Amino acid sequence: MEQYDVIVAGGGMVGAAAAIGLAQQGFEVAVIEGYAPAPFVAEQVMDLRVSAISPYSVALLEQLGAWQAVLAMRLCPFKRLETWEHPECRTRFNADEMQLQQLGYIVENRVIQLALWQQFEQYDNIRLLCPATMAAATAIDDGYQVELNDGALIKCSLLIGADGANSQVRQQASIGITAWDYRHHCMLINIATALPQQDITWQQFTPAGPRSFLPLSGHQGSLVWYDSPARIRQLSAMPSLQLQAEITAAFPSELGDFTVLNHGSFPLTRRHAQTYYKPNVVLLGDAAHTINPLAGQGVNLGFKDVGCLLEKISQAGKDWQQPQVLANYERCRRPDNLLMQTGMDFFYSTFSNDIGPLKLLRNVSLRIADHTGGIKKQVLKYAMGI
Repeated sequence: MEQYDVIVAGGGMVGAAAAIGLAQQGFEVAVIEGYAPAPFVAEQVMDLRVSAISPYSVALLEQLGAWQAVLAMRLCPFKRLETWEHPECRTRFNADEMQLQQLGYIVENRVIQLALWQQFEQYDNIRLLCPATMAAATAIDDGYQVELNDGALIKCSLLIGADGANSQVRQQASIGITAWDYRHHCMLINIATALPQQDITWQQFTPAGPRSFLPLSGHQGSLVWYDSPARIRQLSAMPSLQLQAEITAAFPSELGDFTVLNHGSFPLTRRHAQTYYKPNVVLLGDAAHTINPLAGQGVNLGFKDVGCLLEKISQAGKDWQQPQVLANYERCRRPDNLLMQTGMDFFYSTFSNDIGPLKLLRNVSLRIADHTGGIKKQVLKYAMGI
């Protein structure tokens, strides 16, 4: 039976980042992943799944050697962010105010994953098991025994669950979750834009849910439409020209002329693991917490999880297997993840209604927030991880 220091279940962005960081510290690592990302070709259609990558996440990807590969594929830096309900009551953020070149980057999730997978080849102490899935995970005296779908058995001292919102590692370790459905779905729509607006991301709140624009490279963008499940199902069934007319009616004039390229949708659900660890097993990213995608913070929180775990293991040295190491990781990350979850829920519930007095109050608040100077900068710094 093959023995590893660490087995990472899940080779997505967060799992791949954790594997590389641990390999850099000299650990023998196995990564289990069911599907390899499709190779990158410059002419291919952009993926629907994109993330707003913060400066913290960029720094981690640089540390792992993957950022240059992202730059060699495609991404879209943005300098400005605006959010509003009434057009005259906006909160604006600008990179120039922060003495930064940009606030962040919009990057396809697959591009980030591919960049990380390229780094696997640099490490003899990373073994990628793909395609493979975990059939069972059993706690043993000194770690975990993992059975793969082909019947092979492998062992490790630490099992990392980076296998997404429906984490099998979390279930096998009998870690419960607190969860609820937002009773909204989210539709992602890639478009070709007539207006050059690749330096800005914006969001307008409506009683039915937010309408957002994320810039993509070239004259392209990603629209995010939050609405009731029935409405999103209706929109998803429309031909492109009809959908285009619905978008024009529902989105602000800032969008300009556009053409629909492709679209998809998913339900919104909040989850938080009741604990991030048990002996010899730990959860990262969506396996530990999912968040309303309102501010695009999901993968950034996952990368913060990775950075914290790598730091705690490095600080522990030869005592890295002690339970206190994982306890320190949870103590570091749970409050931050909970704060971000709660903050996004507050914004979402506050703006997703049409109650007159509340509507006036929130628009006045957005107007005031635009002139708060230092407070506005601190909020942005926190979201950016700087």
